[in-house]
Amino acid sequence: MTRPCPSCGAANAEDEDFCGSCGTYLGWSTRTRPGGPRPTPAPDPDPEPRPAPSPAAPGPDPASASDRERGAAPSPAVPAARPAPEPEPVPAPAPDPDPSPVAPEPDPAPEPRTAPVPPPPAPRPPVPAPVRPARPKPPEPAPEPAEEPIGAVLPGVPVVARPTVRTAAVDEEPDGEPCPSCGANNRPGRTFCRNCAEPLKPRDQAAPLPWWRTRWPFNRRVRAGSGRLLRGGVIALVVAGLLVAGFLLVPAGRYVVEDVRDKLGSTGEVSPLHVSANASAPGHPAKAAVDGVTNTYWGAPKNGDALTAEFEDPFRLVGVTVHTGVSAKAEVFQKGARPTRADLTITTKDGKVHEKTMTLADKPGEQTLRMGISDVVSVRFTIREAAGQGGGHPIALGEIEYFKRT
Repeated sequence: MTRPCPSCGAANAEDEDFCGSCGTYLGWSTRTRPGGPRPTPAPDPDPEPRPAPSPAAPGPDPASASDRERGAAPSPAVPAARPAPEPEPVPAPAPDPDPSPVAPEPDPAPEPRTAPVPPPPAPRPPVPAPVRPARPKPPEPAPEPAEEPIGAVLPGVPVVARPTVRTAAVDEEPDGEPCPSCGANNRPGRTFCRNCAEPLKPRDQAAPLPWWRTRWPFNRRVRAGSGRLLRGGVIALVVAGLLVAGFLLVPAGRYVVEDVRDKLGSTGEVSPLHVSANASAPGHPAKAAVDGVTNTYWGAPKNGDALTAEFEDPFRLVGVTVHTGVSAKAEVFQKGARPTRADLTITTKDGKVHEKTMTLADKPGEQTLRMGISDVVSVRFTIREAAGQGGGHPIALGEIEYFKRT
């Protein structure tokens, strides 16, 4: 037999307590559970009549007689123990005319025979009717569940199907040329690999170009017969013209090259080997102008005095830096005389002299004059104009530095 689910209507077996489709409780099944109460066996509807008790049976229970008088159901009789064998009873006298049914009492045990006188007859007690055991009340059937009222039905909850594990079929490796990239076999006639999509027949790589073909303008790719020979001839003529012009214009070309090197290269300071002056104020010698500090100075007594610096090795002079005044502090700078214009006389190794004029601002700090002269061996600094000469103060040149190209 099957039991329908009250929730989803699915059929379930009789011994199932919960629905196998939605899990709804179905009610207790009729199967006997281990450890549970066993059903009481039904009594026999028609038991066999039991024999009447022997005269030696005890009299009826007074409580049973009173129950019988009230019409209540008699309690089941308890079987008495079997009596011991007795001697043959004496014949009973005639029945008492009393209409009440009284059962005869059993004869007493025989005493030793002293006289053959029988005892007087005693009234017999009423014999109880055979009592049948009461039939047990049959078990009441379980009440059927009341039908629930039909109401609004909610839409079913979508249940995602569980993924099914399937064994993937292994494709047989086709016979063909293996891929040069991943090694997978491919059928003949394919252009690209079925596994990595790489071309099965890569194109031949062109031979690497020589190094000179990787430089402009030789790195341009042109078709054959498109003027390559003409372009090569023009380039050769241009190179030859530059060589001739450089040979004819050596001084100008050299100056341009050196000037570019001066601007692109780095510089370094050059210390003179010997410094001298044609005149110096007391306490302010010429060496104070090249000692590396600006709080000491060379003092020139008047305009026209010069300071000469001589160098051990010839070098290319690219700049001269000058610090004027008695100090770099503005409040002290104005207390002394300071040069405002000077002439630079530069002598090279071959005895050639270069003249430069340097205009100086009347303020503390360094002031630089850029130049580019090769093979310099000495530099003379001549003061032409000065400011703040009142009061007899000497013209102060705090520091002068020379720079070469490195």
